[in-house]
Amino acid sequence: MKKKDETPKASFALHPFVRWAHKTGRVFTLVFMVYTILIPLVMCIVYNAWPSFMQILPGTATLLAMLGVQGVIEIAYETPILGSSSYLSNVTGNIMNLKIPCALNAQKIAAVENNTAAGDAIALISTSVSSIVTIIVLVIGLFLVIPLRPFLESEIASSASNYLMAALFGCIMVGFLAPQQGGSVIKNKLLIAAAPFFITMILAITGMLQTSAAVAMIIISIPMCLLIGRILYKKGIVRVEHRAKPEAAGAPADTESKAE
Repeated sequence: MKKKDETPKASFALHPFVRWAHKTGRVFTLVFMVYTILIPLVMCIVYNAWPSFMQILPGTATLLAMLGVQGVIEIAYETPILGSSSYLSNVTGNIMNLKIPCALNAQKIAAVENNTAAGDAIALISTSVSSIVTIIVLVIGLFLVIPLRPFLESEIASSASNYLMAALFGCIMVGFLAPQQGGSVIKNKLLIAAAPFFITMILAITGMLQTSAAVAMIIISIPMCLLIGRILYKKGIVRVEHRAKPEAAGAPADTESKAE
């Protein structure tokens, strides 16, 4: 019988590919950080313009207050999905609206799970392709921005752009609600997010949930979901069922030849 490439979750971190991917990702991130720091450093050297510490402090403190906690929280819930592709995703950006949907959709098509070597590889490939496509689209956009300027500034394009994020997250929600076709299936999982969802909706409708409060709501919602999920799991309302994985699209089914 053809042996499937399935890595037990217990030995997931020890898989050679996963270890190589994380090692390469750390090196790539360090090189990117050095390159990012070198840009303003070279500009300061060339133009002999060195800002004082007190000039840098207000802007730095503001950014840390706004994005510091959000960055830590995002890494906490994005990394289990993206795996080793988190390094590339955090460098190139567009994680929530591009990288995570690509990774989830690719893993679903390939019929692989998170926290496995196969799922990690699929997420890395999908986010890499997504980054390349983004760069190509940006380059094309640079050449077409002037010819397309009248259309982009038109009322039709302006109205359509207001629904881009809603359409994108609507597609993500449809994929989330779609029936799972194998692996570990969580029954009644939507009940876990019911309370945070309705609280967020009420705060948003009443106008209390502004940009600054959204980060605080994320911080509150994550432990709330963990607590509710544990309670519902202990009561047997939320269950985890294990099903046989279907073959990936186009892959031949495994056959076992019996000796006569």
